[in-house]
Amino acid sequence: MDILPTEEEDMVRNLAREFLEGECPTTLVRAMEKDDQGYPPELWKKMVELGWPGISLPEQYGGQGLPLTYLGIILEEVGRAMAPVPLHSTMVAALTVAEDGSDAQKQAVLPGVSSGDLLMTWAFQEVDARLQPDAVQLTATADGDNFVLNGNKRFVDNFNVADHVVVVARTAEASSSNKGLSVFVVDAHDSGLSYTPYVTLAKDKQGEVDFNNVRVPAANLIGELNQGWPIAEAMLDRGTALLCCQMLGSTRKDAELAIEYAKNRVAFGRPIGAFQSVAHMLADMIMYVDGGELLTHEALWRMDQGLPATIEVSQAKAFCNERCQATVRNSQSIHGGIGFMMEFDLHLWYRRVSASTMRLGTSYEHRRRISQALLDNPGRVQLGESMYDLAPVA
Repeated sequence: MDILPTEEEDMVRNLAREFLEGECPTTLVRAMEKDDQGYPPELWKKMVELGWPGISLPEQYGGQGLPLTYLGIILEEVGRAMAPVPLHSTMVAALTVAEDGSDAQKQAVLPGVSSGDLLMTWAFQEVDARLQPDAVQLTATADGDNFVLNGNKRFVDNFNVADHVVVVARTAEASSSNKGLSVFVVDAHDSGLSYTPYVTLAKDKQGEVDFNNVRVPAANLIGELNQGWPIAEAMLDRGTALLCCQMLGSTRKDAELAIEYAKNRVAFGRPIGAFQSVAHMLADMIMYVDGGELLTHEALWRMDQGLPATIEVSQAKAFCNERCQATVRNSQSIHGGIGFMMEFDLHLWYRRVSASTMRLGTSYEHRRRISQALLDNPGRVQLGESMYDLAPVA
């Protein structure tokens, strides 16, 4: 396994960083926090011209067919610049169609995503916000050639600008053979849908979506009826790993700001970075970000190789939730009182990283997932590239 960036990946990162530094100042980020759409169409159009929405989509549908690691690099730079664009939400949904959709579904959706004409999102979480199959209670009832959806979804990202939403719904009670879930592509403009925006810490566009007798053609079913949990789980894993990329981009930029400040802020006749307590905080911050990147890129690499990545995804998210939060918190402390002022740009990165730690699974939920894998496999469990012999659990 080689998860170090190639020369081509470094070039993609450098070009993305140069582009976003020129096109996405913090003034634009602040303006989009108050904007109804939440993203600037002009910036999105330029990203489309660079091929970002299609970078990991199949070539026959207008994409570039590159590995997920390339999309991860782009999202790191999007996070670094805090670019307010619906790239993550669109790609999580589009990659699900690309991976598990029918040929007709792919043809109907993916070319529009690659061209930037189609925005997407996905909806899984409900009142019970756990990323577990039994938490899904929104129902989809068969009615002739359609399914009728009723229920509620929460924390839906960028629904206000989406054209399609990938929805996980309950079509049967769980049984020994399946979880009773199915996945659908739903027209986000259907009159049976109503949207209530949330006021979030990151001031991004998340909200609650009510489904009231929303009729969806049976042809919009992704995969087989009642067999949707593996599709949903893979979608959540991809979304989680890609969210980690975005978090890490924001966190590294925040850490770099702290390092630069510590070099130039003088107290008692020398830079504050020369004091051991501050120096150790700075060292921890870089170790945390580097560690998070290694775990995240391992998860993406395994996905690209078609290998199981469930544990690696949870390792990355649990680590990033705690270490990215610790990094931006330390950066606030190093900056002192000014770091806690809303008008100071450092606060933008802090809020986004803090908000991301609560999305797509808390540290506790991902720890539970890892520990359950250990308990369910008392013989030999593969974690990363290492094999551990485990004694049977009494």
